[in-house]
Amino acid sequence: MNDKDMVRLSKRLSNWLRHHPEAIGLDLDTAGWVPVDALLRQAAAHGKGFTRAQLDLVVERNNKRRFEFDDAGTAIRARQGHSIPVRLGYAAAEPPAVLYHGTTTRTLPLILAEGLRPMRRHAVHLSADTDTAQAVGTRHGTPVILTVDAAAMHRDGHEFAVTGNGVWLVSSVEPRYLQPLNSSG
Repeated sequence: MNDKDMVRLSKRLSNWLRHHPEAIGLDLDTAGWVPVDALLRQAAAHGKGFTRAQLDLVVERNNKRRFEFDDAGTAIRARQGHSIPVRLGYAAAEPPAVLYHGTTTRTLPLILAEGLRPMRRHAVHLSADTDTAQAVGTRHGTPVILTVDAAAMHRDGHEFAVTGNGVWLVSSVEPRYLQPLNSSG
């Protein structure tokens, strides 16, 4: 499987496991899990088939580590980013003092006025490093990195969770906890 095929399969999995399981007739449970055999069967039935080995490769090598298998390796789900109702069940965790969010110069004024909201997703996604935030912002335009005073938010009662791929989740971030990082590109 070459890189292009891996990206293509990763995008399909993201669509099916995060947004449109009905597109290929998947029935996710309340925590977003679907049996691997059902995923393979339904993808093949819709002309988008792939093997278990290819699925394993995408889960293992996807640079964003978007997917995870259950402990038995018989079910799969997306770790975060759902626009469909799921309860991922991540335990509350104490965040590092500062987290980061990547955005664009175009959206910065609105974010500084209204804060970060989950939009069509279940939670706001934050990262523990500036490189990840930079990459996120770059996908949509000229990037800006925001620092999030996670320590103050946590002290003020905001609940954080962290996924298996290191994405920090929180319901929202008020403007008072945000500060643009001096970013020159």
